[in-house]
Parts: sequence; structure tokens; C-alpha cells
Amino acid sequence: MDPAGITGRDVDAILVLSFGGPEGPEQVRPFLENVTRGRNVPPERLDDVAEHYHHFGGVSPINGINRALIDQIRALQADRGRHLPVYFGNRNWDPYVEDTLATMAEDGIARAAVFATSAWGGYSGCAQYQEDITRARAAVARRTGATGVEVPELVKLRQYFDHPLLIAMFADAIADAAATLPADLRDRARLVFTAHSIPLRAASRCGPDLYARQVGYTSKLVARAAGYEDYDQVWQSRSGPPQVPWLEPDVSDHLAALAARGTEAVIVCPVGFVADHIEVVWDLDHELREQAAAAGIAFARAAAPNAQPRFAELVLDLVDELRDDRPPARVVGPEPVPAYGSSLNGAFCTPACESAGPPRTARPTAESH
Repeated sequence: MDPAGITGRDVDAILVLSFGGPEGPEQVRPFLENVTRGRNVPPERLDDVAEHYHHFGGVSPINGINRALIDQIRALQADRGRHLPVYFGNRNWDPYVEDTLATMAEDGIARAAVFATSAWGGYSGCAQYQEDITRARAAVARRTGATGVEVPELVKLRQYFDHPLLIAMFADAIADAAATLPADLRDRARLVFTAHSIPLRAASRCGPDLYARQVGYTSKLVARAAGYEDYDQVWQSRSGPPQVPWLEPDVSDHLAALAARGTEAVIVCPVGFVADHIEVVWDLDHELREQAAAAGIAFARAAAPNAQPRFAELVLDLVDELRDDRPPARVVGPEPVPAYGSSLNGAFCTPACESAGPPRTARPTAESH
């Protein structure tokens, strides 16, 4: 799906747009209040989630990972003789996207490609980033007023859940994780893909079950690339009232079921996350690893793409698709690819996304999807 009226046109900057996270203990509670503003999340729930951050010194890995990725993008551009400036903006914490866009306007940027740290469609993975773009442009327009400073156009790059480099990074990460298991268990290890759960009533935003179908499609592609014929697809990090149904099975419940069946080893791949942020390092590396140890199951966790050079290459490949009006680079799976798209200045990909609005139940630490 091409953004209307912008194919084949150039860009003069790249904006990495992400969720944001605290970088010190004193920032944790204000950050969580930012994330949950207007959602009536009980204070005790924020206290519980704050402890996850304080377990790691009050610092989320996400900002550091994004800065490292930006360094990789700059280095790769330099190797290729290109010099697009790369900016960094967040939804919920410094550097806020509104402030970053104001700087871009002052720098004379006319049109930037926006790389969101989410590979997916749906509200949280795509449409909410469109809202960030719209809000930031409106805020900068108000700030500049009659100064004559032009607000840069922002083009959100397409969803990249089936990009060959994303599939390869996860497949290699699975192989690396398997190598950490005892040699006699590697061939018997169960491969489990996990992604952030969402409420069932939100699963049909931007098209029927788009997010879940994209995650399932990517899991199939990665499993095939990693050489696994059989695997499990589960979900993690659900929150909200217990009476509200979310995507299931939950990864913890699934691990308990595997233990009951006598499974001796698991490889968990957080395919729904492009960075090892707080929900990965707490929910998987801390809680799930402890659960596996208690059940006598050998545990290995595949790394997310994070800031490796191939992820920077993926970003520049998406930019080139836009600049050169190229067909999307895709791994072709055994079934029709779920829909994906991109947008100009916060225009939504589909009417369904535009009318969906935010889900009323959401986990306050969903740093990326």
C-alpha cells in the first residue's frame, strides 16, 4: 500500500520514533504516569510496574538501544557515502517527539522518513505512531506560529514484519540461543514464539485480527528460516481486569503446560519485540526463566534485533523503498501476506485505523511491539 501522492519522492532526514523509557530511578513514576494518563490505572498498579524498572536500577534499556541503533544507521550511511541526518523522538519520555520535530524544523528539514520501533499493524503497533506524528506536527505548527518556519512532512515507513533482514535476525538469534542449551537437549528443545498480548476487542483494529495475523505470519517465516517444522505461538505481558479477554495462551501458562508434558528444554523467541526492553528482560529473562528453573526446564531466550548492523540496514532499505518507489522487500510465506502500509503526515493506512481509537485497557510498560 503506497502512501498517496508521495511515491518516488525524496526525503532529507530520518526520524526514529519510539515509546520512550526512564533513565533513572527518579524518572520511573513520572514516566508511568505519562504512559497511563487518562486511563484510570490504579496507583497500586503503577507501584507494581515501577518495581520492574527499579529491579534494573530504574533504567529501561529502550533509549540506549535506540541511540545505539541510530549510531549504526549513521555509520552505515557513512560507509555508503550518504549523510541523511538521523533524529530520535519518543511518545512518552525525553526526547519527546514534539521537541525533536521542532529541532528538525529549525534545522530546515522539509521531509523525513519515520521509522517506528514496531514491525506491526494494529493500534499500538502502527496507528498510535500515526497519532504521534499528527500531534507532533500540530504542536510544532502552534509553536512556530507566524515565524515562517515550515513544519516538516513526516512519512511513516511501512510495517516490516516480513522483511528478509528481520526474519534472518530472529532466525540467527534462535540458533545462538539454542547453542547455550546443554548439547544433549538442543535437538529436543521446544521453540516458543511470544509477542505482546492485547485485548480481544482491540485485536480487530485496522482490519480483522491484523496484529495477530502478522505475528503468526512472522513466526512461520522465522521458524522455517531457523529450520523448525514445529513450534508454539503464545502471548505475554497482559494486564487489566481479569474479566477482559486477551489474546491467549499466556507464555507462563504455556510453559506450565509444557512442563506437565515432560518438556526438558525451551527456546523462547520474543518475535513481537524489536528490542530487549523492560517487558522482555523482566517478563522473560526474570520471571519466565525462574519459572523454567523451578520446573526443571532448560531455558534459552533468543535476542531481539536491538542495534545490530543488520537492523540499521533494514531501516535504510525501507527508506530506499520510499525514495526509489521500489517494491517492498519481503519473505514470501506459505499463505497470503497480511496487509501493511505507510502514511504521510499521520494519515491513517485504513479507515478502520482512523476510527479505532485507543484501547481502554493497556499495560503501562508496552515499550515496543
